[in-house]
Amino acid sequence: METLEAIRIDLADYEYAGEGANGVSYNHRHDPDVMLKLYRQGLVQQPLDEMTIARKVYEAGIPTPEPGDFVTDGTRYGVRFRRIRDKVSYARAVGDHPENLVRYAEEFAQMCRQLHATHVDTTAFECVKDQYSRHLVENPFFTPAEKDRLLRFIMDAPDTDTALHGDLQYGNAIFSGEERYFIDLGDFGYGYPLFDIGMVYATAYISEPDFVRQAFHMEPATSVLFWQAFAPAYFGTDRPLRDIEAEVRLYAGLKAIIVERDMGTPMPTFREALKPILHP
Repeated sequence: METLEAIRIDLADYEYAGEGANGVSYNHRHDPDVMLKLYRQGLVQQPLDEMTIARKVYEAGIPTPEPGDFVTDGTRYGVRFRRIRDKVSYARAVGDHPENLVRYAEEFAQMCRQLHATHVDTTAFECVKDQYSRHLVENPFFTPAEKDRLLRFIMDAPDTDTALHGDLQYGNAIFSGEERYFIDLGDFGYGYPLFDIGMVYATAYISEPDFVRQAFHMEPATSVLFWQAFAPAYFGTDRPLRDIEAEVRLYAGLKAIIVERDMGTPMPTFREALKPILHP
């Protein structure tokens, strides 16, 4: 892991802009081209890892805001980025303007298709299979037999060298005018695209309703409609939606490996999606 001395900043130079699951975003009061993401207190390696990966992603030509310095306000650590002015996430856009849901879903699907067609240097990023295998070891809630079944499913997935976001949901894609960017790239890697698409499905059908409202600024029913517009735009219209969902749902359920570890409790809705793997 990279080690780097954090630059000390004065938070008085920044103004609050919003927050997500991992931390809080700020805009610089005097430099409109600088924004700051500070992680929650106690997280040091995570923001450093995100900065390191974000630099590699940016240098690979994938559309993402240019990362800057690793910083601290004295209690929290974070990363400065080039600010995308007047940016809106696809989650916020859909929540504020549901009448444009289909257009936003199709734009997001096009972004995802381009990402998943991008070949990357596999020596610079981690394979998704290795990521999930590592997280599976850290998860205390699956039995050894369940872990064996999950690991077999993960390792049997097709091998590709194409880009994966790692936390692909419509809050992690933004636009400003005609420009589009991916953000929050701490879990970026490479591998089979359905590991990514499973997250899009999970936000619609598996995530808790209150979480959808808080994290994605929309009602759960709207999130379902977004997925139903996204799926044919991503996969094409020649496959029935039910067939797409039967395949993608398994990869959505795999998020239990990470979510359970982070939440400290089993997640029944995610485990329900894993039934064909855990109880064949």
